[in-house]
Amino acid sequence: MIVAVLVVAGLSVRAAFLGTVRADDLSNVAVGQQRVQVEAPAPRGSITSADGRDLARDRLAVEVTATPALVTDAPAAAASLAPLLSAPEGELVEKLSGNGRYARLATNVDPARAKQVAGLELPGIHLTDTLERFLPRRGDAAQLVGLTDADRAGISGLELTLDETLRGTAGTRVEARDPFGRRLRTIVDKDPVPGEDVRLTIDAVIQDRVERILTATQEEFGAQAAMAVVMNPKDGAIIAMASVPQPNPARDEYDAEAARNRPVTDTFEPGSTFKIVPVAGALEEGAVTPATQYDLPPTLTLYDRELGEAKREHSVRWSVTKILEQSSNVGTVKVAQALGQENLQRWIERFGFGSSTGIDVPGEVPGLLLAPEDWSGVSILNIPIGQGIGVTLTQLTQAYAVIANGGHSVVPHVVSQVGGEPTAPPAGERVLTPATAAAVDRMLRGVVSADGTGEAASIEGYEVAGKTGTANKIDPATGEYSARYVSSFVGYVPADRPELLVAVVVDEPGGAYYGGDVAAPAFEQIARFSLQYRGIAP
Repeated sequence: MIVAVLVVAGLSVRAAFLGTVRADDLSNVAVGQQRVQVEAPAPRGSITSADGRDLARDRLAVEVTATPALVTDAPAAAASLAPLLSAPEGELVEKLSGNGRYARLATNVDPARAKQVAGLELPGIHLTDTLERFLPRRGDAAQLVGLTDADRAGISGLELTLDETLRGTAGTRVEARDPFGRRLRTIVDKDPVPGEDVRLTIDAVIQDRVERILTATQEEFGAQAAMAVVMNPKDGAIIAMASVPQPNPARDEYDAEAARNRPVTDTFEPGSTFKIVPVAGALEEGAVTPATQYDLPPTLTLYDRELGEAKREHSVRWSVTKILEQSSNVGTVKVAQALGQENLQRWIERFGFGSSTGIDVPGEVPGLLLAPEDWSGVSILNIPIGQGIGVTLTQLTQAYAVIANGGHSVVPHVVSQVGGEPTAPPAGERVLTPATAAAVDRMLRGVVSADGTGEAASIEGYEVAGKTGTANKIDPATGEYSARYVSSFVGYVPADRPELLVAVVVDEPGGAYYGGDVAAPAFEQIARFSLQYRGIAP
Protein backbone atom coordinates (compact mmCIF):
# COMPACT_ATOMS: atom_id res chain seq x y z
CA MET A 1 0.00 0.00 0.00
CA ILE A 2 2.85 2.35 0.83
CA VAL A 3 4.44 1.64 -2.59
CA ALA A 4 1.10 2.25 -4.32
CA VAL A 5 0.64 5.52 -2.49
CA LEU A 6 4.15 6.63 -3.44
CA VAL A 7 3.57 5.76 -7.13
CA VAL A 8 0.28 7.66 -7.18
CA ALA A 9 1.92 10.61 -5.46
CA GLY A 10 4.78 10.59 -7.97
CA LEU A 11 2.38 10.45 -10.88
CA SER A 12 0.40 13.33 -9.43
CA VAL A 13 3.51 15.45 -9.09
CA ARG A 14 4.59 14.56 -12.64
CA ALA A 15 1.14 15.39 -13.97
CA ALA A 16 1.11 18.70 -12.16
CA PHE A 17 4.56 19.51 -13.53
CA LEU A 18 3.57 18.66 -17.10
CA GLY A 19 0.28 20.50 -16.77
CA THR A 20 1.81 23.71 -15.50
CA VAL A 21 5.55 24.15 -16.07
CA ARG A 22 5.74 22.20 -19.38
CA ALA A 23 2.21 22.93 -20.57
CA ASP A 24 3.11 25.47 -23.27
CA ASP A 25 6.05 23.48 -24.64
CA LEU A 26 4.08 20.24 -24.86
CA SER A 27 1.12 22.01 -26.41
CA ASN A 28 3.36 23.36 -29.17
CA VAL A 29 4.84 19.89 -29.77
CA ALA A 30 1.37 18.38 -29.97
CA VAL A 31 0.21 20.97 -32.44
CA GLY A 32 3.36 20.44 -34.49
CA GLN A 33 2.73 16.70 -34.57
CA GLN A 34 -0.91 17.07 -35.57
CA ARG A 35 -0.67 20.00 -37.97
CA VAL A 36 0.97 19.54 -41.37
CA GLN A 37 1.46 22.33 -43.89
CA VAL A 38 1.15 21.18 -47.46
CA GLU A 39 1.99 23.30 -50.49
CA ALA A 40 -0.71 23.15 -53.15
CA PRO A 41 1.13 23.33 -56.49
CA ALA A 42 -0.10 25.88 -59.00
CA PRO A 43 -1.19 24.45 -62.34
CA ARG A 44 1.64 25.26 -64.73
CA GLY A 45 0.59 27.11 -67.87
CA SER A 46 0.29 25.01 -71.01
CA ILE A 47 2.54 25.47 -74.03
CA THR A 48 0.48 25.08 -77.18
CA SER A 49 1.15 25.11 -80.91
CA ALA A 50 -0.19 27.67 -83.34
CA ASP A 51 -3.01 25.27 -84.19
CA GLY A 52 -4.02 24.89 -80.53
CA ARG A 53 -2.48 21.50 -79.79
CA ASP A 54 -0.78 20.92 -76.44
CA LEU A 55 3.00 20.58 -76.62
CA ALA A 56 3.40 20.62 -72.82
CA ARG A 57 0.72 20.58 -70.13
CA ASP A 58 -0.02 19.40 -66.58
CA ARG A 59 -1.82 16.20 -65.71
CA LEU A 60 -2.97 14.63 -62.45
CA ALA A 61 -0.39 12.67 -60.49
CA VAL A 62 0.24 11.68 -56.89
CA GLU A 63 3.12 12.51 -54.57
CA VAL A 64 4.04 9.85 -52.02
CA THR A 65 5.61 11.07 -48.77
CA ALA A 66 6.31 9.57 -45.35
CA THR A 67 6.56 10.44 -41.69
CA PRO A 68 9.49 8.16 -40.76
CA ALA A 69 8.76 8.44 -37.04
CA LEU A 70 5.43 6.67 -37.64
CA VAL A 71 6.81 3.88 -39.85
CA THR A 72 6.83 0.67 -37.81
CA ASP A 73 8.92 -1.54 -40.12
CA ALA A 74 11.08 0.40 -42.57
CA PRO A 75 12.61 -2.62 -44.42
CA ALA A 76 9.22 -4.28 -44.91
CA ALA A 77 7.60 -1.02 -46.05
CA ALA A 78 10.45 -0.37 -48.47
CA ALA A 79 10.15 -3.87 -49.94
CA SER A 80 6.44 -3.32 -50.59
CA LEU A 81 6.82 0.19 -52.01
CA ALA A 82 9.89 -0.28 -54.23
CA PRO A 83 8.17 -2.02 -57.17
CA LEU A 84 5.21 0.37 -57.08
CA LEU A 85 7.32 3.52 -56.94
CA SER A 86 10.07 2.25 -59.27
CA ALA A 87 12.60 3.24 -56.63
CA PRO A 88 15.62 1.35 -55.21
CA GLU A 89 14.66 -0.56 -52.08
CA GLY A 90 17.80 0.48 -50.21
CA GLU A 91 17.13 4.14 -50.89
CA LEU A 92 13.60 3.79 -49.52
CA VAL A 93 14.83 2.05 -46.38
CA GLU A 94 17.15 4.98 -45.73
CA LYS A 95 14.34 7.52 -46.17
CA LEU A 96 11.88 5.56 -44.02
CA SER A 97 14.26 5.02 -41.09
CA GLY A 98 14.74 7.33 -38.13
CA ASN A 99 12.49 9.75 -36.30
CA GLY A 100 12.06 12.37 -38.99
CA ARG A 101 8.72 13.99 -39.77
CA TYR A 102 8.93 14.25 -43.55
CA ALA A 103 10.48 12.36 -46.44
CA ARG A 104 9.55 12.53 -50.10
CA LEU A 105 9.46 9.04 -51.56
CA ALA A 106 8.21 9.66 -55.10
CA THR A 107 6.66 12.33 -57.29
CA ASN A 108 4.55 12.05 -60.44
CA VAL A 109 3.17 8.66 -59.46
CA ASP A 110 0.47 7.40 -61.78
CA PRO A 111 -2.95 7.43 -60.03
CA ALA A 112 -3.37 3.69 -60.64
CA ARG A 113 -0.06 2.94 -58.91
CA ALA A 114 -0.97 5.35 -56.12
CA LYS A 115 -4.17 3.38 -55.53
CA GLN A 116 -2.08 0.25 -55.03
CA VAL A 117 0.14 2.10 -52.55
CA ALA A 118 -2.93 3.22 -50.61
CA GLY A 119 -4.15 -0.38 -50.56
CA LEU A 120 -1.07 -1.43 -48.58
CA GLU A 121 -2.31 0.68 -45.62
CA LEU A 122 1.22 1.27 -44.38
CA PRO A 123 1.48 3.49 -41.28
CA GLY A 124 3.33 6.77 -41.87
CA ILE A 125 2.86 6.73 -45.66
CA HIS A 126 0.88 9.62 -47.18
CA LEU A 127 -0.48 10.26 -50.65
CA THR A 128 -1.16 13.77 -51.95
CA ASP A 129 -2.75 14.68 -55.25
CA THR A 130 -0.44 16.83 -57.33
CA LEU A 131 0.38 17.65 -60.93
CA GLU A 132 3.12 16.49 -63.28
CA ARG A 133 4.44 17.99 -66.51
CA PHE A 134 3.49 15.98 -69.53
CA LEU A 135 4.66 16.19 -73.15
CA PRO A 136 1.93 14.76 -75.36
CA ARG A 137 2.35 13.96 -79.09
CA ARG A 138 5.39 11.71 -78.55
CA GLY A 139 7.30 14.62 -77.09
CA ASP A 140 7.27 16.61 -80.34
CA ALA A 141 9.43 19.75 -80.16
CA ALA A 142 10.88 18.49 -76.86
CA GLN A 143 14.21 20.31 -77.33
CA LEU A 144 12.46 23.57 -78.14
CA VAL A 145 9.75 23.31 -75.47
CA GLY A 146 12.21 22.05 -72.87
CA LEU A 147 11.90 19.94 -69.74
CA THR A 148 11.07 20.43 -66.06
CA ASP A 149 12.56 18.84 -62.96
CA ALA A 150 10.84 16.83 -60.21
CA ASP A 151 9.55 20.07 -58.69
CA ARG A 152 8.08 21.09 -62.05
CA ALA A 153 10.53 23.96 -62.48
CA GLY A 154 11.88 24.59 -65.97
CA ILE A 155 15.41 23.34 -66.60
CA SER A 156 15.74 23.75 -70.38
CA GLY A 157 14.13 25.27 -73.44
CA LEU A 158 11.12 27.55 -73.19
CA GLU A 159 10.16 25.88 -69.92
CA LEU A 160 13.28 27.51 -68.46
CA THR A 161 13.16 30.94 -70.08
CA LEU A 162 9.41 31.34 -69.50
CA ASP A 163 9.42 29.62 -66.10
CA GLU A 164 8.22 32.66 -64.18
CA THR A 165 5.30 33.12 -66.56
CA LEU A 166 4.34 29.45 -66.68
CA ARG A 167 4.69 28.39 -63.04
CA GLY A 168 2.04 30.54 -61.33
CA THR A 169 1.84 30.92 -57.52
CA ALA A 170 1.51 27.90 -55.23
CA GLY A 171 -1.28 27.69 -52.68
CA THR A 172 -1.04 26.57 -49.04
CA ARG A 173 -3.04 23.99 -47.14
CA VAL A 174 -2.67 23.36 -43.39
CA GLU A 175 -4.12 19.99 -42.33
CA ALA A 176 -4.85 18.39 -38.97
CA ARG A 177 -3.79 14.73 -38.91
CA ASP A 178 -4.18 11.93 -36.42
CA PRO A 179 -1.18 10.07 -34.92
CA PHE A 180 -1.20 7.75 -37.93
CA GLY A 181 -0.85 10.63 -40.40
CA ARG A 182 -4.42 10.48 -41.65
CA ARG A 183 -6.00 13.79 -42.56
CA LEU A 184 -8.76 14.89 -40.13
CA ARG A 185 -9.62 18.35 -41.40
CA THR A 186 -8.25 21.32 -43.32
CA ILE A 187 -7.42 24.34 -41.14
CA VAL A 188 -6.15 26.76 -43.80
CA ASP A 189 -6.71 26.49 -47.53
CA LYS A 190 -5.23 29.12 -49.88
CA ASP A 191 -5.93 28.36 -53.51
CA PRO A 192 -3.01 28.38 -55.98
CA VAL A 193 -2.90 30.85 -58.87
CA PRO A 194 -2.41 29.06 -62.21
CA GLY A 195 0.42 30.05 -64.52
CA GLU A 196 -0.21 31.69 -67.87
CA ASP A 197 -0.50 29.70 -71.08
CA VAL A 198 1.97 30.32 -73.90
CA ARG A 199 1.16 29.86 -77.57
CA LEU A 200 3.90 29.25 -80.14
CA THR A 201 4.20 29.80 -83.87
CA ILE A 202 4.98 26.08 -84.23
CA ASP A 203 2.60 24.01 -86.36
CA ALA A 204 2.31 20.71 -84.45
CA VAL A 205 1.51 18.60 -87.51
CA ILE A 206 4.41 19.96 -89.57
CA GLN A 207 6.71 19.68 -86.55
CA ASP A 208 5.83 16.01 -86.20
CA ARG A 209 6.44 15.33 -89.90
CA VAL A 210 9.78 17.16 -89.85
CA GLU A 211 10.96 15.05 -86.92
CA ARG A 212 9.93 11.85 -88.70
CA ILE A 213 11.71 12.87 -91.91
CA LEU A 214 14.88 13.79 -90.01
CA THR A 215 14.83 10.45 -88.18
CA ALA A 216 14.42 8.57 -91.46
CA THR A 217 17.23 10.61 -93.06
CA GLN A 218 19.57 9.97 -90.15
CA GLU A 219 18.87 6.25 -90.31
CA GLU A 220 19.17 6.05 -94.12
CA PHE A 221 22.61 7.69 -94.21
CA GLY A 222 23.87 6.52 -90.81
CA ALA A 223 24.40 10.15 -89.80
CA GLN A 224 25.39 11.33 -86.35
CA ALA A 225 22.61 13.90 -86.22
CA ALA A 226 20.25 15.97 -88.34
CA MET A 227 18.33 19.21 -87.84
CA ALA A 228 15.88 21.41 -89.69
CA VAL A 229 14.04 24.71 -89.44
CA VAL A 230 10.84 25.67 -91.26
CA MET A 231 10.11 29.40 -91.20
CA ASN A 232 7.76 31.92 -92.74
CA PRO A 233 10.28 34.19 -94.49
CA LYS A 234 7.87 37.14 -94.48
CA ASP A 235 7.70 37.58 -90.70
CA GLY A 236 10.25 35.18 -89.18
CA ALA A 237 7.66 32.92 -87.51
CA ILE A 238 9.20 29.48 -86.89
CA ILE A 239 6.79 26.81 -88.11
CA ALA A 240 8.99 23.87 -87.08
CA MET A 241 12.36 23.50 -85.37
CA ALA A 242 13.67 20.00 -84.83
CA SER A 243 16.77 17.90 -84.40
CA VAL A 244 17.58 14.23 -83.95
CA PRO A 245 18.48 12.27 -81.91
CA GLN A 246 15.74 13.36 -79.53
CA PRO A 247 15.36 13.08 -75.75
CA ASN A 248 12.94 10.53 -74.34
CA PRO A 249 10.51 12.41 -72.05
CA ALA A 250 9.48 9.09 -70.46
CA ARG A 251 12.93 8.61 -68.92
CA ASP A 252 13.71 10.00 -65.52
CA GLU A 253 17.33 10.94 -66.26
CA TYR A 254 18.13 14.18 -68.04
CA ASP A 255 20.02 13.60 -71.30
CA ALA A 256 21.78 16.92 -71.91
CA GLU A 257 23.16 15.81 -75.29
CA ALA A 258 19.78 14.84 -76.73
CA ALA A 259 18.02 17.80 -75.08
CA ARG A 260 20.19 20.28 -77.01
CA ASN A 261 18.20 22.46 -79.41
CA ARG A 262 20.80 22.12 -82.18
CA PRO A 263 19.49 24.80 -84.58
CA VAL A 264 20.46 27.48 -82.03
CA THR A 265 23.22 25.80 -79.98
CA ASP A 266 25.39 24.03 -82.58
CA THR A 267 27.78 25.68 -85.01
CA PHE A 268 28.95 24.11 -88.25
CA GLU A 269 30.82 25.16 -91.36
CA PRO A 270 28.07 25.88 -93.90
CA GLY A 271 29.95 25.10 -97.08
CA SER A 272 28.39 26.26 -100.33
CA THR A 273 25.14 27.49 -98.74
CA PHE A 274 27.29 30.42 -97.59
CA LYS A 275 28.16 31.45 -101.17
CA ILE A 276 25.16 33.77 -101.39
CA VAL A 277 27.03 36.18 -99.08
CA PRO A 278 30.03 37.04 -101.31
CA VAL A 279 27.86 36.94 -104.45
CA ALA A 280 25.15 39.20 -103.01
CA GLY A 281 27.77 41.54 -101.52
CA ALA A 282 29.66 41.83 -104.81
CA LEU A 283 26.43 42.52 -106.71
CA GLU A 284 25.35 45.16 -104.17
CA GLU A 285 28.76 46.87 -104.27
CA GLY A 286 28.78 46.88 -108.06
CA ALA A 287 31.95 44.77 -108.18
CA VAL A 288 30.22 42.29 -110.52
CA THR A 289 26.96 41.81 -112.38
CA PRO A 290 25.07 38.54 -112.87
CA ALA A 291 26.56 38.38 -116.39
CA THR A 292 30.20 39.07 -115.42
CA GLN A 293 32.36 36.31 -116.94
CA TYR A 294 35.31 34.54 -115.34
CA ASP A 295 37.82 32.04 -116.72
CA LEU A 296 37.81 29.23 -114.20
CA PRO A 297 40.56 26.62 -114.05
CA PRO A 298 39.79 23.39 -112.16
CA THR A 299 42.14 24.50 -109.36
CA LEU A 300 43.28 27.80 -107.90
CA THR A 301 46.61 28.12 -106.05
CA LEU A 302 47.41 30.85 -103.55
CA TYR A 303 50.74 30.69 -101.73
CA ASP A 304 51.01 27.09 -100.55
CA ARG A 305 47.29 26.30 -100.72
CA GLU A 306 45.37 24.80 -103.60
CA LEU A 307 41.60 25.08 -103.97
CA GLY A 308 39.80 22.62 -106.21
CA GLU A 309 36.29 22.05 -107.51
CA ALA A 310 34.08 19.31 -106.14
CA LYS A 311 33.39 17.69 -109.52
CA ARG A 312 34.81 19.77 -112.41
CA GLU A 313 38.23 18.81 -113.79
CA HIS A 314 38.51 21.13 -116.80
CA SER A 315 38.63 24.88 -117.43
CA VAL A 316 35.44 26.79 -118.21
CA ARG A 317 34.26 30.35 -118.72
CA TRP A 318 31.23 31.01 -116.57
CA SER A 319 29.13 34.00 -115.56
CA VAL A 320 28.50 34.89 -111.92
CA THR A 321 25.03 33.38 -112.33
CA LYS A 322 26.50 30.09 -113.57
CA ILE A 323 29.10 30.14 -110.79
CA LEU A 324 26.40 30.12 -108.10
CA GLU A 325 24.15 27.68 -109.98
CA GLN A 326 27.02 25.18 -110.34
CA SER A 327 28.45 25.99 -106.90
CA SER A 328 31.93 26.69 -108.23
CA ASN A 329 34.51 27.10 -105.49
CA VAL A 330 37.06 28.76 -107.76
CA GLY A 331 34.45 31.09 -109.24
CA THR A 332 33.13 32.12 -105.81
CA VAL A 333 36.64 32.98 -104.63
CA LYS A 334 37.19 35.12 -107.74
CA VAL A 335 33.96 36.97 -107.01
CA ALA A 336 35.08 37.42 -103.37
CA GLN A 337 38.44 38.78 -104.55
CA ALA A 338 36.61 41.32 -106.70
CA LEU A 339 34.59 42.32 -103.61
CA GLY A 340 37.69 42.56 -101.40
CA GLN A 341 38.43 41.21 -97.93
CA GLU A 342 37.25 44.27 -96.03
CA ASN A 343 33.93 44.43 -97.87
CA LEU A 344 33.45 40.67 -97.60
CA GLN A 345 33.87 40.84 -93.83
CA ARG A 346 31.35 43.68 -93.69
CA TRP A 347 28.80 41.71 -95.72
CA ILE A 348 29.26 38.60 -93.60
CA GLU A 349 28.33 40.69 -90.57
CA ARG A 350 25.56 42.48 -92.49
CA PHE A 351 23.89 39.12 -93.15
CA GLY A 352 23.91 38.46 -89.40
CA PHE A 353 26.76 36.00 -89.04
CA GLY A 354 28.92 36.39 -85.95
CA SER A 355 26.03 37.70 -83.83
CA SER A 356 22.79 36.37 -82.37
CA THR A 357 19.64 36.47 -84.48
CA GLY A 358 17.52 37.64 -81.54
CA ILE A 359 15.37 34.52 -81.56
CA ASP A 360 13.34 34.05 -78.36
CA VAL A 361 14.82 30.63 -77.65
CA PRO A 362 17.47 29.95 -74.97
CA GLY A 363 20.99 28.79 -75.67
CA GLU A 364 21.63 30.64 -78.93
CA VAL A 365 25.30 31.09 -79.78
CA PRO A 366 26.66 33.81 -82.09
CA GLY A 367 28.69 31.43 -84.24
CA LEU A 368 32.39 31.67 -85.05
CA LEU A 369 33.71 34.53 -87.16
CA LEU A 370 37.33 35.58 -87.63
CA ALA A 371 38.17 39.15 -86.73
CA PRO A 372 39.62 41.09 -89.70
CA GLU A 373 43.08 41.09 -88.14
CA ASP A 374 43.00 37.30 -87.80
CA TRP A 375 42.57 36.61 -91.51
CA SER A 376 45.57 34.86 -93.02
CA GLY A 377 46.84 35.24 -96.57
CA VAL A 378 44.80 32.22 -97.66
CA SER A 379 41.58 32.94 -95.74
CA ILE A 380 40.13 34.29 -98.98
CA LEU A 381 40.30 30.73 -100.35
CA ASN A 382 38.08 29.12 -97.73
CA ILE A 383 35.82 31.71 -96.03
CA PRO A 384 33.87 32.67 -99.20
CA ILE A 385 33.00 29.00 -99.77
CA GLY A 386 31.78 28.47 -96.21
CA GLN A 387 34.87 26.93 -94.60
CA GLY A 388 36.71 28.54 -91.70
CA ILE A 389 33.49 30.08 -90.38
CA GLY A 390 30.97 28.65 -87.91
CA VAL A 391 27.25 29.38 -88.22
CA THR A 392 24.05 28.14 -86.64
CA LEU A 393 21.13 26.83 -88.64
CA THR A 394 18.99 29.68 -87.33
CA GLN A 395 21.52 32.22 -88.67
CA LEU A 396 21.61 30.49 -92.05
CA THR A 397 17.81 30.46 -92.20
CA GLN A 398 17.69 34.17 -91.38
CA ALA A 399 20.26 34.92 -94.13
CA TYR A 400 18.19 33.17 -96.79
CA ALA A 401 15.08 35.00 -95.60
CA VAL A 402 16.80 38.20 -96.77
CA ILE A 403 16.79 36.87 -100.36
CA ALA A 404 13.28 35.39 -100.09
CA ASN A 405 11.94 38.62 -98.57
CA GLY A 406 13.19 40.96 -101.27
CA GLY A 407 16.29 42.09 -99.37
CA HIS A 408 14.65 42.74 -95.97
CA SER A 409 15.67 40.74 -92.90
CA VAL A 410 13.35 39.25 -90.28
CA VAL A 411 13.87 38.24 -86.65
CA PRO A 412 13.15 34.52 -86.11
CA HIS A 413 10.70 33.90 -83.26
CA VAL A 414 8.62 31.08 -81.77
CA VAL A 415 6.40 32.76 -79.14
CA SER A 416 3.23 34.33 -80.51
CA GLN A 417 1.14 34.83 -77.36
CA VAL A 418 1.64 34.92 -73.59
CA GLY A 419 -1.56 34.64 -71.60
CA GLY A 420 -4.09 36.60 -73.62
CA GLU A 421 -1.57 39.05 -75.03
CA PRO A 422 -0.03 38.56 -78.48
CA THR A 423 3.70 39.24 -78.72
CA ALA A 424 5.26 41.38 -81.42
CA PRO A 425 8.71 40.28 -82.68
CA PRO A 426 11.35 42.96 -83.28
CA ALA A 427 11.35 44.41 -86.78
CA GLY A 428 14.08 43.48 -89.21
CA GLU A 429 16.03 45.84 -91.45
CA ARG A 430 16.87 46.21 -95.12
CA VAL A 431 20.05 44.35 -96.02
CA LEU A 432 19.96 44.33 -99.84
CA THR A 433 18.23 46.40 -102.46
CA PRO A 434 15.26 44.62 -104.06
CA ALA A 435 17.21 44.45 -107.34
CA THR A 436 20.14 42.57 -105.77
CA ALA A 437 17.83 40.23 -103.88
CA ALA A 438 15.94 39.50 -107.11
CA ALA A 439 19.21 38.76 -108.96
CA VAL A 440 20.34 36.26 -106.32
CA ASP A 441 16.83 34.78 -106.26
CA ARG A 442 17.05 34.03 -110.00
CA MET A 443 20.40 32.31 -109.45
CA LEU A 444 18.99 30.18 -106.63
CA ARG A 445 16.13 29.08 -108.87
CA GLY A 446 18.72 27.87 -111.34
CA VAL A 447 20.33 25.76 -108.60
CA VAL A 448 17.09 23.76 -108.25
CA SER A 449 16.88 22.75 -111.90
CA ALA A 450 18.10 19.98 -114.14
CA ASP A 451 21.31 21.98 -114.68
CA GLY A 452 21.94 22.86 -111.03
CA THR A 453 23.31 21.01 -108.01
CA GLY A 454 19.98 20.94 -106.15
CA GLU A 455 17.72 19.13 -108.60
CA ALA A 456 16.68 16.66 -105.87
CA ALA A 457 15.01 19.57 -104.02
CA SER A 458 12.59 20.29 -106.87
CA ILE A 459 8.87 19.86 -106.17
CA GLU A 460 6.49 19.04 -109.00
CA GLY A 461 4.27 21.98 -109.82
CA TYR A 462 6.25 24.50 -107.74
CA GLU A 463 9.25 26.68 -108.47
CA VAL A 464 11.88 26.27 -105.78
CA ALA A 465 14.89 28.47 -105.03
CA GLY A 466 17.70 27.18 -102.86
CA LYS A 467 21.31 26.15 -102.44
CA THR A 468 23.20 22.99 -101.64
CA GLY A 469 26.10 22.85 -99.22
CA THR A 470 28.83 20.31 -98.45
CA ALA A 471 31.61 21.08 -95.96
CA ASN A 472 34.49 19.04 -94.63
CA LYS A 473 34.69 18.72 -90.86
CA ILE A 474 37.84 19.33 -88.88
CA ASP A 475 39.28 16.34 -87.06
CA PRO A 476 39.68 17.46 -83.41
CA ALA A 477 42.70 15.18 -83.00
CA THR A 478 44.73 16.63 -85.89
CA GLY A 479 43.18 20.06 -86.44
CA GLU A 480 43.02 19.26 -90.15
CA TYR A 481 40.04 18.80 -92.45
CA SER A 482 38.93 15.18 -92.58
CA ALA A 483 36.83 12.94 -94.82
CA ARG A 484 33.78 13.63 -92.64
CA TYR A 485 31.18 16.05 -93.90
CA VAL A 486 28.23 18.29 -93.08
CA SER A 487 25.57 18.21 -95.80
CA SER A 488 22.98 20.97 -96.11
CA PHE A 489 20.27 22.52 -98.22
CA VAL A 490 18.42 25.81 -97.69
CA GLY A 491 15.58 26.93 -99.91
CA TYR A 492 12.18 28.60 -100.17
CA VAL A 493 8.94 27.95 -102.03
CA PRO A 494 6.96 29.08 -103.99
CA ALA A 495 9.86 31.12 -105.33
CA ASP A 496 7.60 33.89 -106.74
CA ARG A 497 5.84 34.49 -103.39
CA PRO A 498 7.75 32.58 -100.69
CA GLU A 499 5.63 31.26 -97.85
CA LEU A 500 7.95 28.51 -96.59
CA LEU A 501 11.69 28.62 -95.99
CA VAL A 502 13.21 25.24 -95.12
CA ALA A 503 16.79 24.61 -93.97
CA VAL A 504 18.16 21.09 -93.46
CA VAL A 505 21.56 19.97 -92.14
CA VAL A 506 22.77 16.37 -91.87
CA ASP A 507 25.88 15.81 -89.74
CA GLU A 508 28.38 13.17 -90.88
CA PRO A 509 26.31 11.10 -93.31
CA GLY A 510 27.86 7.83 -94.39
CA GLY A 511 28.34 6.91 -98.05
CA ALA A 512 26.76 9.79 -100.01
CA TYR A 513 27.64 13.14 -98.51
CA TYR A 514 26.92 15.89 -101.04
CA GLY A 515 24.20 18.28 -99.90
CA GLY A 516 22.33 17.69 -103.15
CA ASP A 517 22.21 13.95 -102.46
CA VAL A 518 21.57 13.93 -98.69
CA ALA A 519 19.91 17.15 -97.49
CA ALA A 520 18.06 18.19 -100.66
CA PRO A 521 15.75 15.10 -100.65
CA ALA A 522 14.84 15.79 -97.01
CA PHE A 523 14.08 19.41 -97.95
CA GLU A 524 11.82 18.19 -100.75
CA GLN A 525 9.87 15.89 -98.41
CA ILE A 526 9.45 18.57 -95.73
CA ALA A 527 8.49 21.32 -98.16
CA ARG A 528 6.11 19.15 -100.21
CA PHE A 529 4.22 17.97 -97.13
CA SER A 530 4.04 21.50 -95.67
CA LEU A 531 2.74 22.95 -98.95
CA GLN A 532 0.04 20.32 -99.20
CA TYR A 533 -0.93 20.48 -95.53
CA ARG A 534 -1.22 24.27 -95.59
CA GLY A 535 -2.99 24.31 -98.95
CA ILE A 536 -0.41 26.61 -100.57
CA ALA A 537 -1.04 26.82 -104.30
CA PRO A 538 1.85 26.68 -106.82
